[in-house]
Amino acid sequence: MAVDFKYIVVGRGLMGAAAARHLARQTDGVAVIGPDEPADRSQHQGVFASHYDEGRITRTIDPDRNWALLANRSIGRYGEIASESGIAFYREAGCVVVAPDGSDYLERTRQAAASLGVETSLHDGAGLKAAFPYFAFPDGAAGVFEARGAGHISPRKLVKAQSLLAERAGATVISDHVVSIREEGGFATVRTAGGVTYRAEKVLLAAGGFSIAENLLPRPVAMTVYARTVTLFEVGEAEAARLAAMPSLILDTPDIHIYLLPPIRYPDGKFYLKIGGDPDDVTLSGDAEMRAWFRTEGRDSVRAHLQRVVEGLVPDIRPLSVSTAACVVSFTQSGYPMIGYTSSPSIAVLTGCAGTSAKSSDEIGRLGAELLLSGRISQQGYSTDFTPQFR
Repeated sequence: MAVDFKYIVVGRGLMGAAAARHLARQTDGVAVIGPDEPADRSQHQGVFASHYDEGRITRTIDPDRNWALLANRSIGRYGEIASESGIAFYREAGCVVVAPDGSDYLERTRQAAASLGVETSLHDGAGLKAAFPYFAFPDGAAGVFEARGAGHISPRKLVKAQSLLAERAGATVISDHVVSIREEGGFATVRTAGGVTYRAEKVLLAAGGFSIAENLLPRPVAMTVYARTVTLFEVGEAEAARLAAMPSLILDTPDIHIYLLPPIRYPDGKFYLKIGGDPDDVTLSGDAEMRAWFRTEGRDSVRAHLQRVVEGLVPDIRPLSVSTAACVVSFTQSGYPMIGYTSSPSIAVLTGCAGTSAKSSDEIGRLGAELLLSGRISQQGYSTDFTPQFR
């Protein structure tokens, strides 16, 4: 039987759209299937994605060299993606990682950056106060600052850019979502919620947290999905201008584990300072629970926690409003993305990115494309092979 496509990417989020772009630049017969962003999340009954947002931290600095390398290679292609698509999705605001002075976390972050030739500066408590007067850091803190090649991206615009470039390169973009992937007669068969069936030589599942959806694969990926609540602090134009030089921040102390982005203009025309970092975990066990979670505005307890953090960390801010939104993060057993084949040589997975992959999505997508084209991914400087695990 004839196939409809050589390769189908299931999932049109950050990694799926990137994989489709890299595939389409190297071969024909590529399709990427994923829904459009819903107009009203609270009433939407389909699947969701966490890239429906305007702010994600981007930086190379990371205590884990593999994650640093994934990010660094992606960031190196931001300019190409923006130039070719005409979509600006990245702002170089810098990023500072703050933790207790002398901590292993900071030392590993500095070493990983140095091993990749990334320039950073070290700041003790006094240095942090002088360089970043917007923040009131805990006593005994120190930081690693990356000024160039770091800041924040719009995940929504990055997906738009990747999808546009994939389509220009010849990929077929299908606005639907997949409910089943199976091997039949040596090929991969994909069935969608819209009732359409497609056949391909190979399929790459890149559906984020929804990769664990019931019956999507014959044997589901071994991945834990957690509910997350982000909190948005609206500020006025004057306040956004005052904080224009604020970098993105990661704060990791015994009591606080958060990320924070400077004021960013959202589609409603307003500026919001965004913070995330749930103090505890809520596990989502399947497709139905994830859909229900995304229709909410998150947890009030997390909002209260993050409000207290911001009040102490950015004491001069006077928000005009405070709101929340729901998203999810997906963790694998290895702590790295799963990039590899299922028991079928026609079906592969590209998922599980620990809530830190938006910045790294182009490189992760490139590895997924290489997996389909070559049948494997070469080491390329990574100390992990990204082998997937299944339940």
